[in-house]
Amino acid sequence: MFTTFSVTGRLIITDSKSNNMKLFKEKFPVFIKKVIILICFALLPNLYVLAQEARNPIIYADVPDISMIRVGDNYYMSSTTMHMSPGLPIMKSKDMINWQIAGYAYNTLASNDELNLNNGKNAYSKGTWASSLRYFKGTFYVSTFSATTGKTYIFSTKSIEKGPWKSTSFSPALHDHSLFFDDNGKAYMIYGGGRIMIAELNSDLSGLNPDVKPQILIENASLVGGSAQGLPAEGSQLFKIKGKYYLFNICWPRGGMRTVLVHRSDKLHGPYEGRIGLQDKGVAQGGLVETSKGAWYAYLFRDFGAVGRIPYLVPVNWANDWPVIGVAGKVPEKIDLPAARGTLSGIVASDEFNRPHAKTKLPLVWQWNHNPDNEMWSFSQHPGHLRLTGGHMATNLLDARNTLTQRTYGPTCSAVTKMDVSGMKDGDAAGLALLQKKYGWVGVKMIKGLKYITTEVSDATSEPVKIPVGQSTIYLRAECNFRERQDLGTYYYSLDGKQWTSIGSVLHMQYTIPHFMGYRFALFNYATESTGGYADFDYFRVSTDLTRGNNPD
Repeated sequence: MFTTFSVTGRLIITDSKSNNMKLFKEKFPVFIKKVIILICFALLPNLYVLAQEARNPIIYADVPDISMIRVGDNYYMSSTTMHMSPGLPIMKSKDMINWQIAGYAYNTLASNDELNLNNGKNAYSKGTWASSLRYFKGTFYVSTFSATTGKTYIFSTKSIEKGPWKSTSFSPALHDHSLFFDDNGKAYMIYGGGRIMIAELNSDLSGLNPDVKPQILIENASLVGGSAQGLPAEGSQLFKIKGKYYLFNICWPRGGMRTVLVHRSDKLHGPYEGRIGLQDKGVAQGGLVETSKGAWYAYLFRDFGAVGRIPYLVPVNWANDWPVIGVAGKVPEKIDLPAARGTLSGIVASDEFNRPHAKTKLPLVWQWNHNPDNEMWSFSQHPGHLRLTGGHMATNLLDARNTLTQRTYGPTCSAVTKMDVSGMKDGDAAGLALLQKKYGWVGVKMIKGLKYITTEVSDATSEPVKIPVGQSTIYLRAECNFRERQDLGTYYYSLDGKQWTSIGSVLHMQYTIPHFMGYRFALFNYATESTGGYADFDYFRVSTDLTRGNNPD
């Protein structure tokens, strides 16, 4: 017999052999049962509270460079997805813990060789990042910049959920900027690394005001973080709270960790005084948000290995008009907010690919690796399936167009797909991948008229195993183990969807700067000899389950 508590705080008493409550009653005297019940009711309130506490990280997935606001009872958060399309995701929550993707600021940023994966070019580690989300006089604004196009972008809408988004852009690209509306209605951007600058915008936000020269806001914002600086102060986010201006930045001292810097001033243009805001676990870069009940939190993120950069909420108190971040200077594991519902379904989700013929939109959890070729994917050509057609030649997964992705997540996760490979042509490769610069995949290659189940790892030193297959339906599975930063990826295949066989070597996943993104699950099909071949995916199903504890035979 054992006693457990459900996630709702309810007491559950079960028998380990029979789960028979009648047997339980017969085995134990009445007075013992009464004692057990009294103890359980005494503990229940505390256990219920414990079950309702939120925990850090608030999302165990790659959601970096966050900018957060509250509008009424709703919280909104923008994040970075670099080269992905659509881009600049906006998420929504009622409690800052349970989030869902509400939309994207743009479908495609631009059409050029880098973003289209043409002529050997790509936008890995570029695209857009470090956005700034604001709400001013009934309009939502989110701004970002791009090293791919060399421009600064401002997107605006009256409704994040419904859109549409209006876009304006201008040169130059203002690095890691913060969009800021002052009380007088003027708009500014605060930007730069180390030396922090401020520039006034035109009244229509179409560019920098030519009549007002950009000024130095802080000559060397890194100084308050110490003299031995590696990464200079960047990631600016500016707020005005009770008449004072607060500027948040991040720095990374040599031999140290990511560190939150806070500067404040009574005037927008300074002078500013600064201090270290937080230095714990490398949790840094973000800003402040106030709840509807008047509580304050710092929203930040943490580098966490191959899964990516994961968001944290850290409580904030105020002392002498300074934000005091953390509990005794530390990032707490538990926070006084409603508990997560135990799912990332608003961020990552399964998909059965059942679409009406006229409906070709993908759920918001999906993003393409770079700009898609919309003529080369379909739900209607094989109803109930996603068809990916090899419309462009590629040498490997990284320069394959129309690779469809979702985030991986921790501490463990897996994805399964069923694939019809009857339409593949010689030289085609199709399957399920774990995507980063150091990628790996399991799938099917068509070689001289024969199909082979195989794997590929980007830095493999030996020839992969190739298993001939005579049937057209193949099941594929990829798993990730991020526990204690093990960062292991493993692959399996099945001919019936029931019996799984491990294949290939373990992928030791690594977060790399050339991609600047946590690992992604990816469905793909690309051509190496001739275009026109296709693969049909019946479904994509995610889970936290691992086949053998991530230790294949």
